Amino acid sequence: MRRRHLVCLALLLALPSARAEEGGPADLLPTLGSIERLDPRFDALVPKDAAIEVLASGFEWAEGPVWVKKDGAVLFSDIPRNRVNRWKQGEGLSVYLEPAGFTGPAAYGNERGSNGLTLDRQGNLISCEHGDRRVSRLTPGGGKRTVADNYKGKRFNSPNDVAVHSSGAIYFTDPPYGLPKGFDDERRELDFCGVYRVTPDGAVTLLCDTMTRPNGICFSPDEKRLYVAQSDPNAPIWKVFNVQADGTLDAGKTFFDGTKLFKERKKGLPDGLKVDSQGNIFATGPGGVLVIAADGTHLGTILTGQATANCGFGDDGKTLYMTADSHLCRIKLSTTGPLPGP
Repeated sequence: MRRRHLVCLALLLALPSARAEEGGPADLLPTLGSIERLDPRFDALVPKDAAIEVLASGFEWAEGPVWVKKDGAVLFSDIPRNRVNRWKQGEGLSVYLEPAGFTGPAAYGNERGSNGLTLDRQGNLISCEHGDRRVSRLTPGGGKRTVADNYKGKRFNSPNDVAVHSSGAIYFTDPPYGLPKGFDDERRELDFCGVYRVTPDGAVTLLCDTMTRPNGICFSPDEKRLYVAQSDPNAPIWKVFNVQADGTLDAGKTFFDGTKLFKERKKGLPDGLKVDSQGNIFATGPGGVLVIAADGTHLGTILTGQATANCGFGDDGKTLYMTADSHLCRIKLSTTGPLPGP
């Protein structure tokens, strides 16, 4: 989901940020935010001297960072600009894919680009495309193939975020944020917001239709649980579902309730999330990136000071890349998270 907060950050958009985009050394990178430590367990996950580094700025709404191991680079969406960007240490910023989420001949709202990104088991880029209302796969030779664009003949709202199971099945969420008029758009063909699974043979299964605004999605390390964020200001929660033997989900339950944090007027709502190898959840939400233990305890927060859309592990698994409003950021961790792809 895009929740733009037009904040003037002139210092971050000046010369130091330009150096960062050019791939300058780490000591030239500006920083933002702070670290909130609420539980002693947090210290084993985020170093005491950790800082939030700004790698590049000036995006309209950055989303969906994914680490591409074979390239040593991070890809991420800029939804309004209908573009996927690439950032690599020593090389800086470049355009990787454009158009990224809408290929039509006419204007299509402000949210037409790709949103969540990941890699499949073969290392191909999987995109949630708002404008074309589909989940796609970028083929090795170039060009996209549609993974899924409808449920029982009715077009999806606007696929938002995605996770790949070890079986090759693709799980994704489908709120209507990418439609020009959102929930009230006359183009809507489904009157609910679903969580879906697409099997490798292309079969689409509706797994949940009870969440008001399903958004970020991620598996636990053993794939026995699926976490889904709900970016609803009236119910800003994260749910957890048990994954059944056949790949479907149970009814789920609330894993963490962010209502109190949201009412404190901290920027952001539950959005993208990732889970480290120990089962700790790094969840973008009110304030930045909440770190929540597998037992549901809020351990601390990476306070970006921005409405933070998504995050993903990269490098050796001990770096968390974050898309925070108009910025691409990173922070070094002590814990390790799984890298996408093969």
